[in-house]
Amino acid sequence: MNTVDQERQELRDILLSGNFDFETLAFQVFNFQFHHNALYRSFCQLLNRTPDHISRAQEIPFLPVRFFKTHSLKTEEWEAQLVFRSSGTTKTHRSQHLVRDAELYQEISTSIFEQSYGPLSDYTILALLPSYLEQGDSSLVYMVQTFMDRTTNQDSRFYRFDYDLFRKEFIRTLKNEKKILLWGVTYALLDLAENYTWKDVAAEAVRDQRLIVMETGGMKGRRPEMLRDEVHDILSEAFGVQAVHSEYGMTELLSQCYSKGAGIFGPSSSMRVLAFDVQDPLSYVGDGTTGRCHVIDLANLDSCSFIATDDLCRTRGGTFEIIGRMDHSEIRGCNLLYQEE
Repeated sequence: MNTVDQERQELRDILLSGNFDFETLAFQVFNFQFHHNALYRSFCQLLNRTPDHISRAQEIPFLPVRFFKTHSLKTEEWEAQLVFRSSGTTKTHRSQHLVRDAELYQEISTSIFEQSYGPLSDYTILALLPSYLEQGDSSLVYMVQTFMDRTTNQDSRFYRFDYDLFRKEFIRTLKNEKKILLWGVTYALLDLAENYTWKDVAAEAVRDQRLIVMETGGMKGRRPEMLRDEVHDILSEAFGVQAVHSEYGMTELLSQCYSKGAGIFGPSSSMRVLAFDVQDPLSYVGDGTTGRCHVIDLANLDSCSFIATDDLCRTRGGTFEIIGRMDHSEIRGCNLLYQEE
C-alpha cells in the first residue's frame, strides 16, 4: 500500500469509527483532497484558498455541484464500483457520481439512518419510488435496497405505479409487529392520499407509533410544485400521522440527513450544512439567514467533500431547513473552471 492509499485508509477508518471531531476531520479530508484531486486543487488555487491559508471550515472552498455534470470527480485514480446518475431526461445533462467504495457508502448510510431511527431489523420498508426505478442508476434506490437487505424482512419491497397492489400489501403488512417505513417520492404519496382511504386502516399502527411516512424527491415534473407545509398537511391528514418525515440527499452526496417533522433536518455524523450568500459564494452568512446550501460530506472521501449545491437553506444551531432552489440567474462568481458541454 502506497502513502496515498495509507492516508486514505486512515481517514476511512476514522470516518467509519464515528469517533472524531467533525471540523478536525473536515480539515484532514480537505488537505487530502487538495493534494490528490487535481481539479479541486486548481479550483482552490484560483480562489487563493489553500490548506496553509484557512483556519475555519467555512473558509474551505466549496465546488459548485454542477461540476458533477461535466467532470469525472475523483481524488486519485481508481476504478468505480458504482456509478450514480441524477434524475433527468435525454435533453438534460445528468450528474454522475463515481463511487470507489460501495461498502463505505453502505456503512455510512446505514449508520446515519440507525442513529436517527434505530435498528433496520425493526422495520418493514415499503418504498414507493417509481420514477427512480424507471430512470436507473439511482443512489436513493441503491441505499433503500441496502436498508431492505438489512431488515432481513421479506415484506420489504419497491413499488412502481401499481397503487392497488401497494394498498393491498400495505394493509397486510400492518398486521405484523414490525415498524413500517413508507418511503415515497412526494408526487406518488400525494397520489395515494388523493385516491385511497388510509387513516382508518392505519389507525392501530399510528397509535402504536409503528408507522413512519417519509417523503423525498419532490414532484419530478409530474405535479405542480407545492409548499412543503401544504404537502405535509395533506399527507398527515390522509395517513393520520402527527408528522411527515423527510430525507435530504442527492446523487452528488453519499451522506443523508433526516427530518422528523416540519422540514427541520438534523445533522448527521458525516455531513454538515452551511449557509452562504446567494450572490457571493465565498461569504458565509451563518444561522438564521436564507442562503445557498453548502455541504460538507465526509463520505465523499474519494470525490469531493465540499459541495455548493443549488438549494436554498436556513440553518440554526446545527439544524437546517431547505427553502427552495437557486435561480441560476442569481449565481455569481461560481464559474471558475466550468464550461457547458
